[in-house]
Amino acid sequence: MPEPDHPHAAALPPEAYIRPVDRPKMVALRVGFWLLVGFGAVALPFAVLLSGAVRPAPKGVLWDFAMGAGFAALALTALQFALTGRIKWLTNPFGADIVYVFHRFLSWGAVALMALHFGVLYLWYQPALGELNPLSARWELTAGRVALLCFGLLIVTSELRKWLKIEYHFWRVMHVMLAVTGFAAALAHVLGVGNYSAMADTLALWLGVTVVWFGFVIWSRLIRPMVQMAHGWRVVANVAERGGVHTLTLRPDGAGLRMWRPGQFAWLAVGNSPYTLREHPFTISSAPEQGPEIAFSIKPLGDDSERLAKTPVGARAYVDGPFGTFTVDREGDAAGFVMIAGGIGITPVMANLAALCARGDRRRVILLYANKTLEDAPFREELAQMAREIDLKVVHVPEAAPEGWQGEVGMIDADILARHLPAHSRDWPHMLCGPAPMTKAVIAALRRMGVPKWRIDLEAFEIV
Repeated sequence: MPEPDHPHAAALPPEAYIRPVDRPKMVALRVGFWLLVGFGAVALPFAVLLSGAVRPAPKGVLWDFAMGAGFAALALTALQFALTGRIKWLTNPFGADIVYVFHRFLSWGAVALMALHFGVLYLWYQPALGELNPLSARWELTAGRVALLCFGLLIVTSELRKWLKIEYHFWRVMHVMLAVTGFAAALAHVLGVGNYSAMADTLALWLGVTVVWFGFVIWSRLIRPMVQMAHGWRVVANVAERGGVHTLTLRPDGAGLRMWRPGQFAWLAVGNSPYTLREHPFTISSAPEQGPEIAFSIKPLGDDSERLAKTPVGARAYVDGPFGTFTVDREGDAAGFVMIAGGIGITPVMANLAALCARGDRRRVILLYANKTLEDAPFREELAQMAREIDLKVVHVPEAAPEGWQGEVGMIDADILARHLPAHSRDWPHMLCGPAPMTKAVIAALRRMGVPKWRIDLEAFEIV
């Protein structure tokens, strides 16, 4: 049975909110372009080495393999600074959360190649390594080992940060210091050893890599904060919500956000200066139509979020964004939406729903919303009001049922999905945000129900 029409009429057709750069063909072209650029950046060192007029005397296949692994590791490491530099024209086609996940796995690959480079030389060409004792070893060889140690520590402290109980701000400072020290040591190692880099063309290549690397560092640590300083924000409200969530409302002192779409996130820093590593990514929980003020709804889940949730009214703030692709503004041709949220994962959903309300969008939205208890569900009253304004069906799924509750209870599973998602919704966009165990189980259930993989959009719940 078709869903009933909602009495509200859209001021503009949904496709009017899709920008030219977000149309599927343009997104595919931009994704393809950046993948080719990334592949080219990794392949370029090998192309230069193989095409050089003068090459070192051959020492065997394993030797060349070890050298190739080392150069590939350095190329991948240099690429990390571009991936984490928050360069919008790079992140927008993919989504910044996806780029950060890619950065994480690419880091594993870079460290594995470094270890492979060292391991092959240690097993088959040990004389080339010289002394292992840094007090007596050649400086350029020690630099290589310092690089391997720095990037190994980066992986361990990033993957096990919570288990090791490393405070977020301290981890960010350590992360930057290890990355910069490690890459500088790796470059010193390559240039100092000189097996291949002594040739004029390869020397120019690595000097170029060094210049580009310095460019990314200067942009992210000097120029971008300077821009933020000129466009600061002021906290004008801090409202306590259900579930311990606090919503900070910020008003721009200068220009507000540009090219802002509902469901996107931004990096937030509170204090007297943007020249700090004490910043954190949060979803903008308000819609562009409610601007120029913006809102961040923060749940104290860690040391930094707990501090930010207590931000006093009047505090100075700095915002870097917006980023992300978790938005209805890319879905102008969708007949309706399925949105599934868990806990504080409701924030990007709220922003998208607020935009649909502001536009009087007539399309059907089915929201399944999981929380520990009904009392813990942030924005419960706001969702009820939205359901009166647009064609929104809200299905609350508390883990524990309150007295007299007649609705769903437990976890969002295949049975709950089947009860509330009509067959014709399979081709609608399915927008998920919540804890990883929940989204993993929901995605598996949706796929079994016949929802195409490309119709499931997952917002990374935590990217750092």
